[in-house]
Amino acid sequence: MAPAAMTFASSLSDAQPVPFWLEDPGKPAALPALTGDERTDLLVVGGGYSGLWTALLAKERDPERDVVLIEGREVGWAASGRNGGFCAASLTHGLGNGLARWPGDMARLEELGARNLDAIGTAVATYGIDCDFERTGEIDVATEPYQLEELNEMYEEAERLGFTDGIELLDRDAVRKEVDSPTFLGGLWDRNGVAMLHPAKLAWGLKQACLGLGVRIYENTRAVELAASGAGMAVRTSYGRVHARRVALGTNVFPSLVRRVRSYTVPVYDYALMTEPLSDAQLASIGWRNRQGLGDSANQFHYFRITADRRILWGGYDAIYPFGGRVSAELDHRPETYLKLAGQFFECFPQLEGLRFSHAWGGAIDTCSRFSAFFGTAHGGKVAYAAGYTGLGVGATRFGADVMLDLLAGERTERTELEMVRTKPLPFPPEPVAWAGIGITKWSLARADANGGRRNLWLRAMDRLGLGFDS
Repeated sequence: MAPAAMTFASSLSDAQPVPFWLEDPGKPAALPALTGDERTDLLVVGGGYSGLWTALLAKERDPERDVVLIEGREVGWAASGRNGGFCAASLTHGLGNGLARWPGDMARLEELGARNLDAIGTAVATYGIDCDFERTGEIDVATEPYQLEELNEMYEEAERLGFTDGIELLDRDAVRKEVDSPTFLGGLWDRNGVAMLHPAKLAWGLKQACLGLGVRIYENTRAVELAASGAGMAVRTSYGRVHARRVALGTNVFPSLVRRVRSYTVPVYDYALMTEPLSDAQLASIGWRNRQGLGDSANQFHYFRITADRRILWGGYDAIYPFGGRVSAELDHRPETYLKLAGQFFECFPQLEGLRFSHAWGGAIDTCSRFSAFFGTAHGGKVAYAAGYTGLGVGATRFGADVMLDLLAGERTERTELEMVRTKPLPFPPEPVAWAGIGITKWSLARADANGGRRNLWLRAMDRLGLGFDS
C-alpha cells in the first residue's frame, strides 16, 4: 500500500460499519409482526418512504379508509435510512434528463416537483417531525473545465425555459466563498429546489404520523406472495395473510411481487462515509456557512453535505452492480470503496487533514434505465406500484405515493396524464447481457470523466436509445 493510501486508511480505523443515521438514540422500537389474518381497504407493502407516504396520504384523502402497512424488517432500515438526506424537488433526476425525455411536460413536472417539496415541508411541520429539515438548496460544482461549460449550458437552457428562479451560476471565487475546496472551478446553486434532512428521522416521523392517523403497521413482516382473492387481493406473509381491496407496492429495490416489473430495475450499491464532528477551526477552514448540499458534476460523482452536528457525509463515486441483481447484506460494506472515498475526500478538502471518519456504510438503490421513477398497475387495477427512483427518492417518493393512490382510485389527474407516468423505461436484458452491458457502460463513463467528458461510441449509442446506468 502506498504511503498516501496508508494515510487515508488511518482515517478509517475507527469507522463503525453501520449507517450513521440508523444509530440515532431516538430510533423507535419495532412494532410486532403480523400473525394470523387481517382485512383492510388498502394494504401498503414496504416501510420505506414510498410506503409510508402512501399510507399517510391515503388517510389524509379519506380518514375513514382502513389502511395496513407491512414491512419486512423495520421501518426505514433500507435505502430510506441510509441515503445522503438530499430531498430534491426534481421528479426527473434533474432538468437535463427531464428535457431529454419529456420536453412537452417539463413545465408541469417542474411545477409538480416544487409543490411536492413544499408539501413535504408542510407535513414535517404539521406532524412535528424532528428531522433537521433545512431548505438550503444544493450546489452542483465543476471540478474540470468541461464540467464548467456544461453547467453554463444548463443554466442557459433553464434561462431559455424560464426555470431560473432561485438558480444562480457561481464562478470559481463565488463557489469557494460558499464552500472552499481547491478543486472547485464553479458551480450552479439551486437555492429553492433541494432541502437537507436526517433521512432516518424522516422515516420514523412518518411512521409515527401514520400511527396517529390510525394506520396499522406490522414490522418484521415479509410479504411472500400476492394473489387474487375474491373481489380483492391477498398477500401472504411469514406468519399470516392480509386480505385487501387494494394493494400499493413500495418495495423498490427488492423483487416486486408483480413478477413482470422486475426486469425494469437493477440494484446498484452505493457507499458513504461520515466524519467525526468538525471543530470550529476545521469548519472555518472550509466555510460552508449556508449548509447547502453539494454534488460534483462527473459521471462518477460524489455527493456531500454537512449535518446538524457539523459532520460531513461524503458518498457516491462507485456504483456497484452485483451479477444477477443480487440484494444481500454482504454487499452493504466494501472496504476498497471506503478507502477510495477517503482519498477523494482529502483531495477535495486537504485543509481537513487529520479528520477521521466515524461511520462507513452502503446500501442498494433501485435504478432504472431512464433514471427516474415509473408507475403502473396490475391485477385489473387492484394493485399499483412505483419504483426506479435511482437515488432521488427522498422527495419523489411522496409524488409516487400520490400517483399510486390516483391509479388505485381509477382517477384521471394532472399526475396520471403525464407521459412520465403513462410510459415505462426500457427493461434491462437478462444475464449475462445485463452484467456485460453495465460493465461496459461503467468503463465508458470512467473514460469520459478522464477525457474531458468526451463520450465514446457506446455511450452515444446508449444516449440515442434512451438507456443509462446511474446511482
